This record gives sequence, C-alpha cells and structure tokens, in this order.
Amino acid sequence: MTPLRIIAAGGTFDKRYNPLNGALHFTVTHLHSVIQRCRLNNPAHITELPLLDSLDMVDADRQRVLDACATALEQHIIVMHGTDTMPETAQVLGLALNTAVLANKTVVITGAMVPYDIDGSDALFNLGFAAAAAQTLPVGVYIAMGGEVFRWDNVRKDRAAGRFVTLVATV
Repeated sequence: MTPLRIIAAGGTFDKRYNPLNGALHFTVTHLHSVIQRCRLNNPAHITELPLLDSLDMVDADRQRVLDACATALEQHIIVMHGTDTMPETAQVLGLALNTAVLANKTVVITGAMVPYDIDGSDALFNLGFAAAAAQTLPVGVYIAMGGEVFRWDNVRKDRAAGRFVTLVATV
C-alpha cells in the first residue's frame, strides 16, 4: 500500500455553512471524517495547516505548504486548497521540483467548488480522484479537479465556467 500525506490548507472544501447568518467559515478540517467516509484503503496521514480562504493566502502561507510537502515522509502528497489561487501555490511547488526540496515526490493539489457539508459538493469526488492521481502520476506537481489533471505550469481557473482549464493545449 502506498501511504498518502494529505495537507489541509483550507479552501471551500473545509468551509462550513452557518445557517444563522448564511456565512461560510472555518472551524476544523473535515478530512478526518471524509477519509473514513471515502474508505481509503491506503494509510492517509493528515497535516493541518491554518485553514485559509485561498484569496487570503500570502507568500508565507504558500511557503508553509511547500515546507509541509518537503518535510512529509510520504512520496505521494495531496494538498487540499482553495480553488481561487490554486495555480499560484502549484507554481511555488512546481518551481521546487528540480531541487532536493521536492525530489521524488508527487504532489496533487485539489479542493472543492462547493463545501463538503453542502448537498451537491464535489469534495468527496475530488479527494478520491486526487488520491488515485497522487499514486499513479509520475513525480511532479499537478492540480486535479473535476476528473481532470493539469500540470502545475499549464492551468488556470476559468471563473466564468466554474472549472479549471489548460493554458496551452499539449500534443
């Protein structure tokens, strides 16, 4: 079995709905219960970082994600992240690929467009898809959303369509 490291960095995946004021906010990560619900066969170890909306992330937060990936003992890593600035974090990680920092690691960044605890969420699917991708893709940094995998340096979020797309089609 391939052990996984899952890094919780926040994003819509971990937001909770407050029915009293209609706001979305963070409390604790959903990952512990989600992993049980997904019935992952492989051991999954969680690293909890401060849960942030990705629009609130700054360089120090992206460095924290990179450090968590670098210090992970596992070679297969999933980063749960907000979708709005996922490509920016992917770039920080991708630029570290050719260094000893991320040597021999496969990092897959994923999240959700709809929070886990709201009906119609894509959170479970995206996490399961990312788990499969992290175990089967070659060493590198990727974004996995909506059943598609994107290289770290060839992706953007299309806000109008509500999905991720490639920047340049590859042959």
